[in-house]
Amino acid sequence: MRQSFFYGTVILIVAGAATRILGFINRVVLSRIIGAEGMGLYQMVVPLMYFFITLTTFGLPVAIAKQVAESEAAGDFRKTKRLLVLSLTLTGTISLILCLIMFLGARTLTGWLFSDDRAYLALLAALPVIPLASFSAVLRGYFQGRHNMTPTATSQLLEQVVRMALVVVMTVTFMDNGVEYAAAGAVASIIFGESAGLLYMFWQFRRQGRQTAERLIQLPLLASLRQNQENLRQLLSMSLPVTMSRLVGSIAYVLEPMIVPFALLVAGYQAHEATSLYGKFAGMAVPLLLFPTFLTYSLSISLVPAVSEAAFQKNSTLVHRRIYQAMRITLVIGAPCAVLLFVFAEPLCQLLYGNRDVGVLLRQMALFSVFLFFQTPLAAALQGLDYASTVFRNTLFSSAVKLVAMFVVTAQPAFGIYGAIIALNLSITLGTLLHFASLVKAIGFTIDFSEFCKIGAAMLAMGYAGSYMANHLFYDLSIIKMLLLSSGSCFLLYVILLVGMRVLGKQDVRRIPWIGEQLSVFFPRR
Repeated sequence: MRQSFFYGTVILIVAGAATRILGFINRVVLSRIIGAEGMGLYQMVVPLMYFFITLTTFGLPVAIAKQVAESEAAGDFRKTKRLLVLSLTLTGTISLILCLIMFLGARTLTGWLFSDDRAYLALLAALPVIPLASFSAVLRGYFQGRHNMTPTATSQLLEQVVRMALVVVMTVTFMDNGVEYAAAGAVASIIFGESAGLLYMFWQFRRQGRQTAERLIQLPLLASLRQNQENLRQLLSMSLPVTMSRLVGSIAYVLEPMIVPFALLVAGYQAHEATSLYGKFAGMAVPLLLFPTFLTYSLSISLVPAVSEAAFQKNSTLVHRRIYQAMRITLVIGAPCAVLLFVFAEPLCQLLYGNRDVGVLLRQMALFSVFLFFQTPLAAALQGLDYASTVFRNTLFSSAVKLVAMFVVTAQPAFGIYGAIIALNLSITLGTLLHFASLVKAIGFTIDFSEFCKIGAAMLAMGYAGSYMANHLFYDLSIIKMLLLSSGSCFLLYVILLVGMRVLGKQDVRRIPWIGEQLSVFFPRR
């Protein structure tokens, strides 16, 4: 079922929000069952597992979404199937070779990579996840290229629900054998979640018609690889820079916990103080900052095939409109998230962590999250226009600036941990501006500044109202009641202002899946 860009994006945003919330609940439940020690073993293995999934998928989900969108626009459906076969073959080959190497060298890898040998069992449990997740990622790219976001959204929700249903069973069952077995059981629950999502997408593929599935199976793989070198070249020309961009981000993520604590030691902090400050910054404040980014992830998934199709049809007007739509959606939804994180940073962190000091750090980063929200859709637009190598260069430069600034500024006693915040804000802003400048240079992209200024004015009014209500109207209530009443009231004010300034109108609301037509009667035309 082909879906419009806006419809598919909203479906992914709703599913992304639900998945993010379920994942957060899953993390809380898991930590209560296996404790800090078990979570330590779990956290040693899971980031490495996702790093290997990035390697095995090789950027192919983004590449196949783009290439399938173009082949569908050209009416070349046989090429669509060949692209899927090529991608599954490449991903399957890489993942199986990698898993075999990891299985044979698991003991050695555990000694090299982890400070605790008990992570060995969790590492073994993670191996089946790699090919399952890789195949799922490629199939999602295929459906996204066909402008059908429902399989992606549903499979992600199904994975999370199955994982949550089994994580308690898997951990409690093995807990008596030791915490390392419980941690391995928690990792193993991911296998069942990924399997459920993959089976669902295979079922969706079969629903397209038995004849379609049979034609896919009948395509000779070796012949396809020999006869379709151009298809393979097209896939790799995009997947390689996408993979490099992600690897740069992963490497920067790995180096950050080495650089910041060391810089704090240089600044004169004791080791336990440096560890505590970094924990507040990276383990508490930054996850809250990143929580709303399911929005940008959803937009980027929809945007790559949408822009690729329009560019293939040489419809520059549609290219500009779809990119502008994505940026407008990002700002309309992302702006209130940034305001809420800024205004309610301290009470929110007091409620979640029992520590208002984390809120002080979060407040320093909150407003820069607007740039963070824009970054992924802009990168997706460039990738859809065949500028994936430009995204890689911009990512490499901004990541290098972040790492250098994190050490240089954090090592200054006058800044301390705030140096890491300055470096992160600088990197976010620089990366976004570089992507935007690249887009302007590539296609002459422009935005309606008057509309963006209206949204900015609504942000200021929302922030002022939220601060006033929190400090004067509802200050004597409990934290949770104050947060709910204040944030809900100021968000309502934000929506009213957008409607009043004709930023949000009937035609926008009508596009919302399922309830848009009913809600649109309450909104005027723009």
